[in-house]
Amino acid sequence: MSYVEVVDKIDIPKPDKAYTEPDWVEVGGIPVAYRRKGSGEPVVFLHGGGYTRRWIPYYEEMSKKVDFIAPEHPGFGETPAPSWFRNFDDLTIHYDEFMDLLGLDKVHLIGFSMGGWAAAEFASFYPKRLKSLTLITPIGLRLLENPGVDLFQLNPSELMDRLFEDKKAQEEWMVDLDDFDEGIQMYSEAAAMARLIWAPRYNLALERRLQRLMCPTLIVGAENDRLIPNEMADRFAEVIPGANLVRIKGTGHEVCLERPEELTTACIDLISGAAR
Repeated sequence: MSYVEVVDKIDIPKPDKAYTEPDWVEVGGIPVAYRRKGSGEPVVFLHGGGYTRRWIPYYEEMSKKVDFIAPEHPGFGETPAPSWFRNFDDLTIHYDEFMDLLGLDKVHLIGFSMGGWAAAEFASFYPKRLKSLTLITPIGLRLLENPGVDLFQLNPSELMDRLFEDKKAQEEWMVDLDDFDEGIQMYSEAAAMARLIWAPRYNLALERRLQRLMCPTLIVGAENDRLIPNEMADRFAEVIPGANLVRIKGTGHEVCLERPEELTTACIDLISGAAR
């Protein structure tokens, strides 16, 4: 039985909002769900700790300009987590193989939040594979003076409140905490996220390794991030050679959901310049 046939037999509850069926590719013996649309420059997007299984407006805006590819990490969305999956080293190797299987030699890499950490790790090990790098409200560096809140100590309501600055967007994208299936999915993804970032909450070697980057780099910060301190984006911009930092007005941590059009403009400006 193929991995696609196995996945077809798994009854995974689907979120009603913006759900789209994924494509599948087998990476390291596991079926990986990914969504792909558009044409032009290849762009791989690494998601954060939630809002998987969806084709959100930011993805749609990007797909009008580029070949936009959004895989789901092992343990997230509809991609199962193998027993050996434990850390960002595993995730980095996973995405190197994923890109090979899709025939992607060099890509524009974008990472959001935890996916920003993953993108930074990948960039530090495979800098020659990148045409450009964009990190959106990333995590992964150590902040001594203002480490921020412990997201694993927040209850779901507190987490939702801290994710958004724009309360209209928060209401639009509010997760139904009373939905049993959605609750199970959130718990499963929280467990997968804990594998990656529970301890430590940063990589002390990452600042040094990021000095290897040679591609154009953009750091996108929030106007008022109440989940991850604004200083985190500042620090990434400081340590990556030649990186530019922009902040998008009216946003908290969830920049992708709060200002998809403005974010797309910033990303495409970088990609267009790097592709020349």
